[in-house]
Amino acid sequence: MPLKTFLSSRFPALASRDYAIFWVGQFLSLIGTWMQTTTQPYLAYRISGSPFDLGLIGMASTLPTFFLALPGGVLVERFDRRKTVIAMQAIMMVQAFILAILTLSGMIQIWHIILLSFLLGTASAIEITARQAMFVELVGKEALPNAIALQATIFNAARVIGPSLMAPFLIFIKGNGEGYAFLANAISYLIVIGSLFFVRTPFKIIREKTKINFIGDLKESWQYISSTRAVLMIILMAVVVGFIGFPMLQQIPVFARDVLAVAGEPEADIATRNSLIFTFQGIGALIAAFSLAAFNPKGKGKLLVAGQLIFTISIMLLAFSKFLPFTLAIFIMIGFGMVSTLATMNTLIQLEVPNEIRGRVFSAYLWGLQGISPFGNLLIGWMASEWGVLVTTFIAGASILLLIGLIHLKTPEIRRIGT
Repeated sequence: MPLKTFLSSRFPALASRDYAIFWVGQFLSLIGTWMQTTTQPYLAYRISGSPFDLGLIGMASTLPTFFLALPGGVLVERFDRRKTVIAMQAIMMVQAFILAILTLSGMIQIWHIILLSFLLGTASAIEITARQAMFVELVGKEALPNAIALQATIFNAARVIGPSLMAPFLIFIKGNGEGYAFLANAISYLIVIGSLFFVRTPFKIIREKTKINFIGDLKESWQYISSTRAVLMIILMAVVVGFIGFPMLQQIPVFARDVLAVAGEPEADIATRNSLIFTFQGIGALIAAFSLAAFNPKGKGKLLVAGQLIFTISIMLLAFSKFLPFTLAIFIMIGFGMVSTLATMNTLIQLEVPNEIRGRVFSAYLWGLQGISPFGNLLIGWMASEWGVLVTTFIAGASILLLIGLIHLKTPEIRRIGT
Protein backbone atom coordinates (compact mmCIF):
# COMPACT_ATOMS: atom_id res chain seq x y z
CA MET A 1 0.00 0.00 0.00
CA PRO A 2 1.46 3.42 -0.95
CA LEU A 3 2.43 5.58 2.02
CA LYS A 4 -0.02 8.35 1.09
CA THR A 5 -2.89 5.87 0.86
CA PHE A 6 -1.91 4.29 4.19
CA LEU A 7 -1.73 7.67 5.93
CA SER A 8 -5.07 8.84 4.53
CA SER A 9 -6.77 5.61 5.58
CA ARG A 10 -5.23 5.58 9.06
CA PHE A 11 -5.31 9.37 9.57
CA PRO A 12 -8.19 10.65 7.41
CA ALA A 13 -7.99 14.19 8.81
CA LEU A 14 -4.53 14.62 7.23
CA ALA A 15 -6.11 14.10 3.81
CA SER A 16 -7.39 17.64 4.26
CA ARG A 17 -4.73 20.01 2.94
CA ASP A 18 -6.03 22.77 5.18
CA TYR A 19 -6.00 20.72 8.35
CA ALA A 20 -2.52 19.39 7.54
CA ILE A 21 -1.10 22.92 7.16
CA PHE A 22 -2.64 24.08 10.42
CA TRP A 23 -1.62 20.86 12.18
CA VAL A 24 2.07 21.28 11.35
CA GLY A 25 2.10 24.97 12.28
CA GLN A 26 0.28 24.29 15.53
CA PHE A 27 2.71 21.51 16.43
CA LEU A 28 5.76 23.77 16.12
CA SER A 29 4.04 26.49 18.13
CA LEU A 30 2.95 24.07 20.84
CA ILE A 31 6.56 23.11 21.48
CA GLY A 32 7.18 26.72 22.46
CA THR A 33 3.98 26.79 24.50
CA TRP A 34 5.08 23.80 26.54
CA MET A 35 8.50 25.33 27.11
CA GLN A 36 6.73 28.32 28.69
CA THR A 37 4.19 26.17 30.53
CA THR A 38 6.99 24.18 32.14
CA THR A 39 9.30 27.10 32.81
CA GLN A 40 6.81 29.57 34.28
CA PRO A 41 5.83 27.64 37.46
CA TYR A 42 9.49 26.70 37.95
CA LEU A 43 10.46 30.38 37.81
CA ALA A 44 7.60 31.37 40.10
CA TYR A 45 8.46 28.73 42.71
CA ARG A 46 12.14 29.70 42.54
CA ILE A 47 11.19 33.31 43.25
CA SER A 48 8.72 32.75 46.10
CA GLY A 49 9.02 29.14 47.29
CA SER A 50 5.27 29.13 48.01
CA PRO A 51 2.85 26.39 46.80
CA PHE A 52 0.05 28.89 47.35
CA ASP A 53 1.60 31.22 44.77
CA LEU A 54 1.53 28.37 42.26
CA GLY A 55 -2.17 27.98 43.00
CA LEU A 56 -2.66 31.72 42.60
CA ILE A 57 -0.96 31.69 39.20
CA GLY A 58 -3.07 28.72 38.16
CA MET A 59 -6.15 30.66 39.27
CA ALA A 60 -5.15 33.72 37.24
CA SER A 61 -4.66 31.66 34.08
CA THR A 62 -8.03 29.91 34.33
CA LEU A 63 -10.28 32.57 35.92
CA PRO A 64 -11.05 34.23 32.55
CA THR A 65 -12.57 30.95 31.36
CA PHE A 66 -15.07 31.12 34.24
CA PHE A 67 -16.37 34.45 32.91
CA LEU A 68 -15.70 34.17 29.17
CA ALA A 69 -16.21 30.55 28.12
CA LEU A 70 -20.00 30.66 27.87
CA PRO A 71 -20.38 34.06 26.18
CA GLY A 72 -17.32 33.19 24.10
CA GLY A 73 -19.19 30.21 22.68
CA VAL A 74 -21.95 32.55 21.48
CA LEU A 75 -19.43 34.94 19.90
CA VAL A 76 -17.47 32.15 18.21
CA GLU A 77 -20.60 31.08 16.34
CA ARG A 78 -21.15 34.64 15.09
CA PHE A 79 -17.63 35.37 13.80
CA ASP A 80 -15.23 33.70 11.40
CA ARG A 81 -13.51 31.04 13.51
CA ARG A 82 -10.23 31.07 11.59
CA LYS A 83 -9.88 34.84 11.99
CA THR A 84 -10.81 34.54 15.67
CA VAL A 85 -8.03 32.00 16.22
CA ILE A 86 -5.53 34.28 14.45
CA ALA A 87 -6.49 37.25 16.66
CA MET A 88 -6.26 35.28 19.90
CA GLN A 89 -2.93 33.70 18.91
CA ALA A 90 -1.56 37.20 18.28
CA ILE A 91 -2.54 38.28 21.80
CA MET A 92 -0.88 35.17 23.24
CA MET A 93 2.28 35.98 21.28
CA VAL A 94 2.39 39.52 22.75
CA GLN A 95 1.96 38.05 26.24
CA ALA A 96 4.95 35.76 25.71
CA PHE A 97 7.12 38.64 24.44
CA ILE A 98 6.28 40.76 27.50
CA LEU A 99 7.07 37.84 29.83
CA ALA A 100 10.40 37.32 28.05
CA ILE A 101 11.36 41.00 28.26
CA LEU A 102 10.57 41.24 31.97
CA THR A 103 12.50 38.06 32.76
CA LEU A 104 15.54 38.91 30.64
CA SER A 105 15.71 42.38 32.19
CA GLY A 106 15.64 40.92 35.71
CA MET A 107 12.48 42.88 36.58
CA ILE A 108 10.14 39.88 36.78
CA GLN A 109 8.06 39.55 39.96
CA ILE A 110 5.27 37.24 41.05
CA TRP A 111 2.60 39.86 40.35
CA HIS A 112 3.90 40.17 36.78
CA ILE A 113 3.49 36.42 36.27
CA ILE A 114 -0.02 36.49 37.76
CA LEU A 115 -1.12 39.41 35.57
CA LEU A 116 0.35 37.93 32.38
CA SER A 117 -1.17 34.54 33.21
CA PHE A 118 -4.54 36.29 33.39
CA LEU A 119 -3.96 37.85 29.95
CA LEU A 120 -2.99 34.49 28.47
CA GLY A 121 -6.03 32.85 30.06
CA THR A 122 -8.31 35.52 28.62
CA ALA A 123 -7.12 34.88 25.06
CA SER A 124 -7.13 31.11 25.56
CA ALA A 125 -10.74 31.11 26.79
CA ILE A 126 -11.85 32.31 23.34
CA GLU A 127 -9.15 30.63 21.23
CA ILE A 128 -9.74 27.08 22.46
CA THR A 129 -13.46 27.17 21.67
CA ALA A 130 -12.87 28.78 18.26
CA ARG A 131 -10.13 26.28 17.38
CA GLN A 132 -12.12 23.22 18.42
CA ALA A 133 -15.18 24.47 16.51
CA MET A 134 -12.95 25.17 13.48
CA PHE A 135 -11.87 21.53 13.13
CA VAL A 136 -15.17 20.40 11.63
CA GLU A 137 -14.90 23.24 9.08
CA LEU A 138 -11.48 21.94 8.00
CA VAL A 139 -12.16 18.19 7.77
CA GLY A 140 -15.93 17.60 7.95
CA LYS A 141 -17.77 15.60 10.58
CA GLU A 142 -16.68 12.14 9.34
CA ALA A 143 -12.98 12.82 9.96
CA LEU A 144 -13.61 14.91 13.09
CA PRO A 145 -12.69 12.22 15.68
CA ASN A 146 -9.37 11.70 13.92
CA ALA A 147 -8.75 15.45 13.78
CA ILE A 148 -9.33 15.71 17.54
CA ALA A 149 -7.06 12.74 18.24
CA LEU A 150 -4.33 14.12 15.96
CA GLN A 151 -4.56 17.46 17.75
CA ALA A 152 -4.11 15.64 21.05
CA THR A 153 -1.11 13.82 19.54
CA ILE A 154 0.81 16.97 18.63
CA PHE A 155 -0.24 18.63 21.89
CA ASN A 156 1.34 15.81 23.84
CA ALA A 157 4.31 15.32 21.52
CA ALA A 158 5.04 18.97 22.25
CA ARG A 159 4.53 18.19 25.94
CA VAL A 160 7.52 15.81 25.62
CA ILE A 161 9.71 17.98 23.41
CA GLY A 162 9.01 21.34 25.08
CA PRO A 163 10.11 20.41 28.62
CA SER A 164 13.11 18.56 27.17
CA LEU A 165 14.21 21.76 25.46
CA MET A 166 13.56 23.75 28.62
CA ALA A 167 16.30 21.99 30.58
CA PRO A 168 19.20 23.21 28.37
CA PHE A 169 17.88 26.79 28.65
CA LEU A 170 17.94 26.60 32.45
CA ILE A 171 21.20 24.68 32.77
CA PHE A 172 23.41 26.36 30.18
CA ILE A 173 22.08 29.93 30.25
CA LYS A 174 22.72 30.94 33.83
CA GLY A 175 20.32 33.49 35.30
CA ASN A 176 18.43 34.24 32.06
CA GLY A 177 17.43 30.77 30.87
CA GLU A 178 13.75 31.26 31.67
CA GLY A 179 13.63 34.50 29.68
CA TYR A 180 15.08 32.92 26.55
CA ALA A 181 12.61 30.03 26.84
CA PHE A 182 9.76 32.56 26.93
CA LEU A 183 11.29 34.37 23.93
CA ALA A 184 11.44 31.12 21.94
CA ASN A 185 7.74 30.57 22.67
CA ALA A 186 6.85 34.09 21.52
CA ILE A 187 8.65 33.53 18.21
CA SER A 188 6.94 30.15 17.73
CA TYR A 189 3.53 31.85 17.58
CA LEU A 190 4.55 33.41 14.27
CA ILE A 191 4.57 29.93 12.73
CA VAL A 192 1.00 28.98 13.60
CA ILE A 193 -0.33 32.46 12.79
CA GLY A 194 1.40 32.28 9.40
CA SER A 195 -0.06 28.82 8.69
CA LEU A 196 -3.59 30.09 9.37
CA PHE A 197 -3.28 32.63 6.56
CA PHE A 198 -2.89 29.72 4.10
CA VAL A 199 -5.80 27.70 5.49
CA ARG A 200 -9.28 27.52 3.95
CA THR A 201 -12.44 26.19 5.62
CA PRO A 202 -14.12 24.04 2.92
CA PHE A 203 -16.78 22.67 5.30
CA LYS A 204 -17.67 26.04 6.74
CA ILE A 205 -21.33 26.43 7.59
CA ILE A 206 -22.75 29.75 6.38
CA ARG A 207 -24.94 31.14 9.12
CA GLU A 208 -27.53 33.82 8.70
CA LYS A 209 -26.36 37.06 10.29
CA THR A 210 -28.72 37.95 13.11
CA LYS A 211 -28.51 40.20 16.12
CA ILE A 212 -26.54 38.68 19.00
CA ASN A 213 -28.85 37.51 21.77
CA PHE A 214 -26.63 36.18 24.56
CA ILE A 215 -29.45 35.15 26.86
CA GLY A 216 -31.48 33.47 24.14
CA ASP A 217 -28.50 31.66 22.64
CA LEU A 218 -27.27 30.46 26.03
CA LYS A 219 -30.78 29.33 26.96
CA GLU A 220 -31.03 27.32 23.73
CA SER A 221 -27.72 25.55 24.40
CA TRP A 222 -28.65 24.87 28.04
CA GLN A 223 -31.97 23.36 26.96
CA TYR A 224 -30.06 20.99 24.69
CA ILE A 225 -27.54 20.08 27.39
CA SER A 226 -30.16 19.51 30.10
CA SER A 227 -32.24 17.36 27.78
CA THR A 228 -29.26 15.26 26.60
CA ARG A 229 -28.30 13.34 29.72
CA ALA A 230 -25.03 11.87 28.41
CA VAL A 231 -23.72 15.32 27.38
CA LEU A 232 -24.73 16.80 30.75
CA MET A 233 -22.95 14.05 32.69
CA ILE A 234 -19.79 14.36 30.60
CA ILE A 235 -19.73 18.09 31.37
CA LEU A 236 -20.12 17.27 35.08
CA MET A 237 -17.15 14.90 34.81
CA ALA A 238 -15.18 17.75 33.23
CA VAL A 239 -16.10 19.89 36.24
CA VAL A 240 -14.61 17.29 38.61
CA VAL A 241 -11.36 17.02 36.63
CA GLY A 242 -11.12 20.80 36.25
CA PHE A 243 -11.74 21.52 39.93
CA ILE A 244 -9.44 18.88 41.42
CA GLY A 245 -7.29 17.17 38.78
CA PHE A 246 -5.78 20.08 36.84
CA PRO A 247 -4.95 22.15 39.97
CA MET A 248 -3.15 19.15 41.45
CA LEU A 249 -0.80 19.02 38.45
CA GLN A 250 0.04 22.69 39.04
CA GLN A 251 2.06 21.51 42.06
CA ILE A 252 4.70 19.63 40.02
CA PRO A 253 7.49 22.10 40.99
CA VAL A 254 6.86 21.22 44.64
CA PHE A 255 7.64 17.56 43.89
CA ALA A 256 10.75 18.55 41.94
CA ARG A 257 12.14 21.00 44.51
CA ASP A 258 10.91 19.65 47.87
CA VAL A 259 9.52 16.09 47.84
CA LEU A 260 12.39 14.63 45.80
CA ALA A 261 15.06 16.99 47.12
CA VAL A 262 18.62 15.83 47.79
CA ALA A 263 20.63 17.73 50.38
CA GLY A 264 23.18 20.13 48.91
CA GLU A 265 22.22 19.54 45.27
CA PRO A 266 22.81 22.36 42.76
CA GLU A 267 19.97 24.31 41.12
CA ALA A 268 20.72 22.61 37.78
CA ASP A 269 19.74 19.23 39.24
CA ILE A 270 16.40 20.62 40.43
CA ALA A 271 15.75 22.13 36.99
CA THR A 272 16.57 18.82 35.30
CA ARG A 273 14.26 16.90 37.65
CA ASN A 274 11.43 19.38 37.05
CA SER A 275 11.90 18.99 33.30
CA LEU A 276 11.98 15.19 33.57
CA ILE A 277 8.66 15.06 35.41
CA PHE A 278 6.93 17.15 32.75
CA THR A 279 8.61 15.12 30.01
CA PHE A 280 7.54 11.74 31.39
CA GLN A 281 4.00 13.00 31.89
CA GLY A 282 4.14 14.02 28.23
CA ILE A 283 5.38 10.59 27.17
CA GLY A 284 2.36 8.91 28.73
CA ALA A 285 0.07 11.51 27.19
CA LEU A 286 1.68 11.05 23.76
CA ILE A 287 1.25 7.27 23.88
CA ALA A 288 -2.45 7.71 24.62
CA ALA A 289 -2.98 10.38 21.97
CA PHE A 290 -1.17 8.46 19.23
CA SER A 291 -3.08 5.28 20.06
CA LEU A 292 -6.39 7.13 19.76
CA ALA A 293 -5.36 8.78 16.47
CA ALA A 294 -3.93 5.66 14.81
CA PHE A 295 -6.44 3.03 15.90
CA ASN A 296 -9.64 5.01 16.67
CA PRO A 297 -10.79 2.35 19.15
CA LYS A 298 -14.47 1.50 19.47
CA GLY A 299 -16.33 1.43 22.75
CA LYS A 300 -15.47 5.00 23.64
CA GLY A 301 -17.65 4.86 26.76
CA LYS A 302 -15.57 2.04 28.20
CA LEU A 303 -12.39 3.77 27.05
CA LEU A 304 -13.46 6.83 29.04
CA VAL A 305 -13.90 4.73 32.19
CA ALA A 306 -10.46 3.13 31.73
CA GLY A 307 -8.77 6.50 31.26
CA GLN A 308 -10.47 7.94 34.33
CA LEU A 309 -9.42 4.98 36.48
CA ILE A 310 -5.79 5.20 35.37
CA PHE A 311 -5.72 8.97 35.95
CA THR A 312 -7.26 8.96 39.42
CA ILE A 313 -5.45 5.91 40.81
CA SER A 314 -2.14 7.31 39.54
CA ILE A 315 -2.71 10.59 41.37
CA MET A 316 -3.40 8.64 44.56
CA LEU A 317 -0.18 6.62 44.07
CA LEU A 318 1.73 9.87 43.69
CA ALA A 319 1.11 10.46 47.40
CA PHE A 320 3.69 7.74 48.07
CA SER A 321 6.30 9.41 45.88
CA LYS A 322 9.75 9.37 47.49
CA PHE A 323 12.06 8.25 44.68
CA LEU A 324 12.48 9.78 41.24
CA PRO A 325 12.12 6.57 39.13
CA PHE A 326 8.83 5.70 40.87
CA THR A 327 7.60 9.28 40.43
CA LEU A 328 8.46 9.32 36.72
CA ALA A 329 6.63 6.01 36.19
CA ILE A 330 3.55 7.42 37.93
CA PHE A 331 3.63 10.54 35.78
CA ILE A 332 3.65 8.39 32.63
CA MET A 333 0.41 6.81 33.89
CA ILE A 334 -1.03 10.22 34.82
CA GLY A 335 -0.31 11.54 31.32
CA PHE A 336 -1.81 8.45 29.67
CA GLY A 337 -4.94 8.51 31.81
CA MET A 338 -5.45 12.25 31.48
CA VAL A 339 -5.30 12.30 27.67
CA SER A 340 -7.43 9.17 27.33
CA THR A 341 -10.03 10.90 29.49
CA LEU A 342 -9.93 14.36 27.92
CA ALA A 343 -9.70 13.29 24.27
CA THR A 344 -12.56 10.82 24.69
CA MET A 345 -14.80 13.35 26.46
CA ASN A 346 -14.02 15.92 23.76
CA THR A 347 -14.85 13.45 20.98
CA LEU A 348 -18.10 12.31 22.60
CA ILE A 349 -19.24 15.90 23.08
CA GLN A 350 -18.45 16.96 19.52
CA LEU A 351 -20.01 13.90 17.90
CA GLU A 352 -23.24 14.26 19.89
CA VAL A 353 -23.76 17.99 19.32
CA PRO A 354 -25.48 19.47 16.22
CA ASN A 355 -23.36 21.85 14.15
CA GLU A 356 -25.56 24.88 14.79
CA ILE A 357 -24.89 24.87 18.55
CA ARG A 358 -21.47 23.20 18.59
CA GLY A 359 -19.57 26.29 19.73
CA ARG A 360 -21.97 27.02 22.59
CA VAL A 361 -22.08 23.46 23.90
CA PHE A 362 -18.32 23.05 23.64
CA SER A 363 -17.89 26.32 25.53
CA ALA A 364 -20.02 24.85 28.33
CA TYR A 365 -17.71 21.81 28.37
CA LEU A 366 -14.68 24.11 28.42
CA TRP A 367 -16.23 26.10 31.27
CA GLY A 368 -16.63 22.88 33.24
CA LEU A 369 -13.07 21.78 32.49
CA GLN A 370 -11.25 25.08 33.00
CA GLY A 371 -13.72 27.70 34.19
CA ILE A 372 -13.86 26.50 37.78
CA SER A 373 -10.17 25.60 37.94
CA PRO A 374 -9.33 28.98 39.55
CA PHE A 375 -11.16 27.98 42.69
CA GLY A 376 -9.63 24.51 42.60
CA ASN A 377 -6.18 26.04 42.24
CA LEU A 378 -6.72 28.16 45.34
CA LEU A 379 -8.06 25.19 47.30
CA ILE A 380 -5.27 22.80 46.27
CA GLY A 381 -2.63 25.50 46.81
CA TRP A 382 -3.94 26.15 50.32
CA MET A 383 -4.16 22.43 51.13
CA ALA A 384 -0.61 21.82 49.90
CA SER A 385 0.67 24.71 52.03
CA GLU A 386 -1.19 23.56 55.15
CA TRP A 387 -1.09 19.75 54.94
CA GLY A 388 1.75 19.07 52.51
CA VAL A 389 1.59 18.12 48.87
CA LEU A 390 1.59 14.33 49.46
CA VAL A 391 -1.50 14.33 51.70
CA THR A 392 -3.22 16.75 49.33
CA THR A 393 -2.43 14.51 46.37
CA PHE A 394 -4.04 11.44 47.95
CA ILE A 395 -7.16 13.37 48.96
CA ALA A 396 -7.47 14.86 45.46
CA GLY A 397 -7.15 11.49 43.71
CA ALA A 398 -9.63 9.80 46.04
CA SER A 399 -12.12 12.65 45.60
CA ILE A 400 -12.00 12.43 41.79
CA LEU A 401 -12.46 8.66 41.94
CA LEU A 402 -15.47 8.96 44.24
CA LEU A 403 -17.25 11.75 42.37
CA ILE A 404 -16.76 10.34 38.86
CA GLY A 405 -17.71 6.89 40.13
CA LEU A 406 -21.02 8.30 41.40
CA ILE A 407 -21.69 9.93 38.02
CA HIS A 408 -21.14 6.60 36.25
CA LEU A 409 -23.46 4.85 38.68
CA LYS A 410 -26.16 7.42 37.95
CA THR A 411 -25.55 7.36 34.18
CA PRO A 412 -24.60 3.82 33.07
CA GLU A 413 -25.50 4.67 29.45
CA ILE A 414 -22.22 6.60 29.10
CA ARG A 415 -20.28 3.34 29.36
CA ARG A 416 -22.29 1.90 26.47
CA ILE A 417 -21.56 4.70 24.01
CA GLY A 418 -19.83 3.35 20.91
CA THR A 419 -20.27 -0.31 21.82
